[in-house]
Amino acid sequence: MGVMEKIKEIEAEMARTQKNKATEYHLGTLKAKLAKLRNELLVEQSGGSGGGAGEGFEVARLGDARVALIGFPSVGKSTLLGTLTETESECAAYEFTTLTCIPGTLRYKGSKIQVLDLPGIIEGAAHGKGRGREVIACARNCDAILIVLDAGKEGLNRHREILENELETVGIRLNKRPPDVTFRKKATGGVKFSSTVVLTHLGPEPEKLCTSLLREYRIHNADILIRKDINVDELIDVIVGNRIYMPCCYFYNKIDTITIEEVDQLARFPHSLVGSVSKRYNVGERYEDDALKTMLWDYLGLTRVFTKRKAQPPDLSEPVVLSRIRKGTTVKALCANVSSQLLRDFNFAYVWGKSAKHSPQRCGMNHQLADEDVVQIVTKTNTQQKQDKNYQQLVQNHADKYHKKKFDAKKQKQTKLRG
Repeated sequence: MGVMEKIKEIEAEMARTQKNKATEYHLGTLKAKLAKLRNELLVEQSGGSGGGAGEGFEVARLGDARVALIGFPSVGKSTLLGTLTETESECAAYEFTTLTCIPGTLRYKGSKIQVLDLPGIIEGAAHGKGRGREVIACARNCDAILIVLDAGKEGLNRHREILENELETVGIRLNKRPPDVTFRKKATGGVKFSSTVVLTHLGPEPEKLCTSLLREYRIHNADILIRKDINVDELIDVIVGNRIYMPCCYFYNKIDTITIEEVDQLARFPHSLVGSVSKRYNVGERYEDDALKTMLWDYLGLTRVFTKRKAQPPDLSEPVVLSRIRKGTTVKALCANVSSQLLRDFNFAYVWGKSAKHSPQRCGMNHQLADEDVVQIVTKTNTQQKQDKNYQQLVQNHADKYHKKKFDAKKQKQTKLRG
């Protein structure tokens, strides 16, 4: 029996099983087996023929953030890319116009956001239909996902639900946070299970269910501490360990083709925005501020920080854009973004803005910055640097680098004279 047949058999058994407290243990075991088989299927397909990424899918990571446009064919993704960025993507009245990944750059509030126009996917994309595996693999490397839907077709086709299931199958969790669970494998000692809260979704015997799930993945020695009332699916995600949690917003395009009552119903869905690219509803011109750009900015968690030198006004022309998803929005992330040497010689920082209790506030590396804060970094003095335990090593490295550069220049000069 192949992997697909086993998956269908387990799904059929789960559909036949009633959901109550008596069957939670059995359903949890079936879900663990199903997750394991799906993971094996993805590994098998990626290792077989056609498993590599398609042409154009290896896109260099540029900008302060990265957003993937995902949706069914002919929902307006290419038109939206051309409206948001300076990149022109081919648009036509037939499906599958875009056959590869087309990147563009959205410039908004001083930041550069890379937008990827991916080919349309269909149901079964997680298992390789319509190059769906390559599309989803590219989406896993993004900071956020923008799902574009056709408002005129959503009522009958359930495109939103289908796309969510496809992304869920390959381990992408949309608008969720990682469970507050500590899981650590060990060599010996068996399974040690503990929790700080009452577990109401893991059946009458949570420890027995957890041990059974670990046994499915051939894990017999581990420590697990649960600090949140999680369900079986979240526990499986912790055990597997390769899940990706990312923000996602939904844009219902072509609202000019439906009634106002249907628009109101779609707008009430969570994480959703309605609009029309062709009519410019909630989508303005390239450099205009609009509802869609504001929504992307909020979901990406971007923060603008302005820097200043001592006794000089701040530089308000080019902000340093920090991302909550990538490195965070702390003073340490700001130093790492500017220079690694600045991070090494950091002493303290003066902060003006919303995050400061008073202006200026003297802060350390772990201070959380807010949007449009002004920061002045104060480095260590020479005396403080000499007191550092790694000072001798830094001096030696600098001397070695200087002598190597001098030796290379002398060797290059001798080569030219001989030639």
